[in-house]
Amino acid sequence: MSPGSPPSSATSLMPTAEDAVPTDVLSHTISQCRICRDRPAGGPENRMPHEPRPVAYLSSTARVLIAGQAPGLRVHETGIPFNDASGDRLRLWLGVDRDTFYDRSLFAIAPMGFCFPGYNAEGHDLPPRRECAPQWRATVMRSMPQIELILAIGQYAQAWHLGARRARTMTETVERWRETMLSNAPGPRVLPLPHPSWRNTGWLKRHPWFEAEVLPVLRQTVSLLIGRNDFS
Repeated sequence: MSPGSPPSSATSLMPTAEDAVPTDVLSHTISQCRICRDRPAGGPENRMPHEPRPVAYLSSTARVLIAGQAPGLRVHETGIPFNDASGDRLRLWLGVDRDTFYDRSLFAIAPMGFCFPGYNAEGHDLPPRRECAPQWRATVMRSMPQIELILAIGQYAQAWHLGARRARTMTETVERWRETMLSNAPGPRVLPLPHPSWRNTGWLKRHPWFEAEVLPVLRQTVSLLIGRNDFS
């Protein structure tokens, strides 16, 4: 698999009480992970170029999981997920303020790669590290069986959480959001979203249906799941 390709979707592993790891224990274990430094996929030449800093907010009560790609540099520096301009836009999409967004009783945040992967030659964020999802994703999902809605942000999260239901491109996958939200597939509902990066402003302008059709449903669904009654 090339570094720029999304990982193949994992076999569906539904959370079960029998093999779920408590979220506090799993969070601590993840925080100590150094697999991309010590046992990098593809050999030593592919090791993480800086000290790993896994960032994930797991929860035993949240009903909404934000499944992003991988932390950016500012998140790596602060240890706070979506603590950047992308997070500001995502909070606008959700219709919540920072305090609500970072309330771990309401939202779980677990990207496909827990560590900032670095930049490519053009200065863009590299894809999520290939070691992370095979090592952690199924365990993370089993630890949070109460999750009812997964916001799959970007192609990597969509590849894992939608599997064969994912379309050929990210745009086509998001265009089919009604199918995935209304799917009879077992497990939480999945709502595919583009990345809220400001680099995607052009995409949003070319696809006005996203703001007009998807965001109202997103805000209403999130409001219901976090126990709010205002759907603004």
